Amino acid sequence: MEINQKAVNNKTEVKLGRTIQVRLVSDLKKSQEYYRDVLGCKVDDWGHAERDEMLFILQQATSQDDVRPNAISQKRPNYPTEWEGPDHGWDSFIHISWEDLDQYVEEVRSKGGIIAIEPFTGAHGKWEFKNALIQDIDGYNFVLGAMRLKNEENI
Repeated sequence: MEINQKAVNNKTEVKLGRTIQVRLVSDLKKSQEYYRDVLGCKVDDWGHAERDEMLFILQQATSQDDVRPNAISQKRPNYPTEWEGPDHGWDSFIHISWEDLDQYVEEVRSKGGIIAIEPFTGAHGKWEFKNALIQDIDGYNFVLGAMRLKNEENI
């Protein structure tokens, strides 16, 4: 069996690798600086911006019209809880520990980063969540999301 395959029900299934998001940006040099100096990423000349498990490829847009952060998605009533969807456009959702979310928001803020939505908490079904929304200089939204099971100690 090859390294990139695994057996499933006596069939071989191809294993997919890490997902890398690509961002068309209005000014590659300024974006590389923001991702490095504000978001804390390692950035190379190719446009790779990486921190821990978060990885983007920044590419220069041909036109400002090509820089298109996601719009707000349509609400939908059939999620498994009472939640009907986000109130803002999401370009990336980044899992982060409950304890680290506030610290990272403060790190970004202290470096002049754009905190579009301050950390807030809520609940969906049996889960408690804490989110915050950070933007890059082109308006791409990074949702920082932490979740944990609700229990009386957390409330």
